[in-house]
Amino acid sequence: MNTLRYHYHLPREFIAQYPLERGTDRLLVVDRKTRAVSHRCFEDLKEYLSPDDLLVFNDTKVIPARLLGRKGSGGKVEVLLVRRITQERWSCFLKASKAPKTGTELFFSSGLAARVEDRNGELYQVSFSDPEAVFSAGLVPLPPYIERSPEEIDKDRYQTVYARSEGSVAAPTAGLHFTTDYMDELRLLGIGTAFITLHVGPGTFLPVRTEKIENHRMHAEDFFITEETASTINHAMESGKRVVAVGTTTTRVLEHLMETSGKIVAGEGSTSLFIFEGFRFKCVGALLTNFHLPCSTLLMLVTAFGGFDLIMGAYREAVERSYRFFSYGDAMFII
Repeated sequence: MNTLRYHYHLPREFIAQYPLERGTDRLLVVDRKTRAVSHRCFEDLKEYLSPDDLLVFNDTKVIPARLLGRKGSGGKVEVLLVRRITQERWSCFLKASKAPKTGTELFFSSGLAARVEDRNGELYQVSFSDPEAVFSAGLVPLPPYIERSPEEIDKDRYQTVYARSEGSVAAPTAGLHFTTDYMDELRLLGIGTAFITLHVGPGTFLPVRTEKIENHRMHAEDFFITEETASTINHAMESGKRVVAVGTTTTRVLEHLMETSGKIVAGEGSTSLFIFEGFRFKCVGALLTNFHLPCSTLLMLVTAFGGFDLIMGAYREAVERSYRFFSYGDAMFII
């Protein structure tokens, strides 16, 4: 299947550079049965939910993963933390005018220093002089399509209100729309909620660069599910309730476990599941998501769930109606 099939035209001005007040975004609702597309506001989400639904959220917390510094030679370097290996050592992406060699010393603000220990493909292993100072030297890792430096507003808004488990370098953006009050309102309506954890990696930003999507390989991402959450989701499926995934990250964990275990099982693991057209969903019955980049694995997942023609048509309609796109943009609910 050709990757360019997932390209669409998006005027640059529709890429949201700042968030709106939480919960005030627009909501495009796509009905897979009737093929109807409705234009609502996020507040209206509750009209499409009932006590027969279970909302599953990703409670990962974004870390200040972007560090700006200099090499010992004086050249600028940018580090994006990916995964902690030991207390001192991280797997990272490094960006510099010349690729740093093993042994290169790096220097950051507040006296923090680091050393390049190894390289494996695109990823480097970097050890830091003071593990406790790494986060204080870091910035909010805004995605590259937000063409500005992180500001004070991002410390709060590039984080869900229910974030609690540190480890992501990108926000699970479908959850950014929820306020604490709105979640309380949903619970009062009898709508169930459950939380999984998947630490979102930088692969979420990367376009598919292979000509055929089948040749693309996903970066593995770590997840964790409690016994309580596993029991809640399994009971919901057994009872015929609809599992509503809040975001593509949640979707990938749930469907990974159904593929590998036939049910939702508690514990830690990692997934590199790549969902595209032809995938058979075994758990997720509805999907809340944002609008995603052309030719991205996230768009491919969404079209697999909603149907290619229906979703790409909805995207064209969203562009025509000037929806706001990507992390700080509007939402889509596929039922």
